[in-house]
Amino acid sequence: MGRTRGTDPGVDGAARLLARLAVLAAVGSLVVLLLALGDGGLEVVLAGLLGIVLCAVGLWWFVAHRGAVRLLGALLAVAAPVGVVVLYAYDGLWLTALLLVLCWGVALACARAALRRSSPERSTRAVAAPRPERPVLIMNPKSGGGKVGRFGLVERAEELGARVILLDPSAPADVAELARGAVADGADLLGVAGGDGTQALVAAVAAEHDLPFLVVSAGTRNHFAMDLGLDRTDPSRCLDALTDGEELRIDLGDVAGRAFVNTVSFGVYADVVQRPEYRDAKAGTILTLMPDLLLGEGVRRLDARIDGTPLSAQQALLVSNNPYVSPDEFSGGGRRPRLDDGELGVLGIRVEDAAQAADLAVRGSQSTALTVLTAHRVEVNAETGEIPVAVDGEALRMPTPVVCTLRPGALRVLVPRDRPGVPAPVPPVRWRRILDLAFGRVERPAGTSR
Repeated sequence: MGRTRGTDPGVDGAARLLARLAVLAAVGSLVVLLLALGDGGLEVVLAGLLGIVLCAVGLWWFVAHRGAVRLLGALLAVAAPVGVVVLYAYDGLWLTALLLVLCWGVALACARAALRRSSPERSTRAVAAPRPERPVLIMNPKSGGGKVGRFGLVERAEELGARVILLDPSAPADVAELARGAVADGADLLGVAGGDGTQALVAAVAAEHDLPFLVVSAGTRNHFAMDLGLDRTDPSRCLDALTDGEELRIDLGDVAGRAFVNTVSFGVYADVVQRPEYRDAKAGTILTLMPDLLLGEGVRRLDARIDGTPLSAQQALLVSNNPYVSPDEFSGGGRRPRLDDGELGVLGIRVEDAAQAADLAVRGSQSTALTVLTAHRVEVNAETGEIPVAVDGEALRMPTPVVCTLRPGALRVLVPRDRPGVPAPVPPVRWRRILDLAFGRVERPAGTSR
């Protein structure tokens, strides 16, 4: 069906105002640049772009090389932005640069706010849930630096009528078997106070038996808890679901028959987490291994089929249970606004030299070094018969090809009625959409009317 353009009186007035402010600020930055052309305006832009490129090149040399080249990269990554600031100050361009940055910053802030207002979030539907009569919670006392003990989670859970299985750090246990044993003993709810890897193992058992699952944010980063809208600062609040809870139906990822709640990583990150020293010295281990993994003998290239579409020679591939709103997963800044859309998120990275690193720094998600997709099925292959895989941060090895799929609505999650909520995602700025909002044009199917 075709689409027509027309005015939309239903567009939020604040969204339209914010869009117009964004356009005005963007035009303002162009005016500042044009007025300053004779006084170094062009120099401000070119110097800024050159600083970004040189900083990206320096970071690439620092990560991908050792010895003198690594030292040179570190110096370049620091000297490039400092040099730009010094140039602006020395040539008297700092005021022009400041005005450009302020105008463009206001334009982006208003544009994102307008997009948020014009596309309100669809919340995951919660339904009333009865109070569980025989809940069983598995708790890892070492997780999150000892949050179980620090927040008194065992005592709090037992006060609320739950049976707690406390793991022994000196004797690793099969948490999936513990969960199955609890089900056999009559548990009507399974829960975990621990990291996302442990959450996934018990969640799979809960989904298998169609039991509600309780997430207690006692891990280190608690990505799963964050995307469920739970309180990560006080995990004891998650236990309120036992007495005043509601249920969400969400998707559960599957990688080669193993469940995952967040992400499956292939390539560079998966290789790094295989090393036993990574847990105690993350930064040092990464810097030691990266040169070999990116350019040396440890180079590994991955091929994938994303719903039948080929993606070749990737250095790193990340598959997520529902898409992240922006490609920030590796920095930990990414969020999934929904966990029930029935799609996998796919992020592929291929950076082989300093030029591609610079292109990624300047163009971001438009760079050929970065691939961002969604899919229902992802098949990952490599030249070897077995590859390292990081499943929710847990280091594993799996035979190739490795297939990732999604089980829509497979997991019943019990959450407290009173919870902070999922932070509003930052939408990508698309200026065509901003112009449509600002001037009252919207696309709608042909033949429809308002």
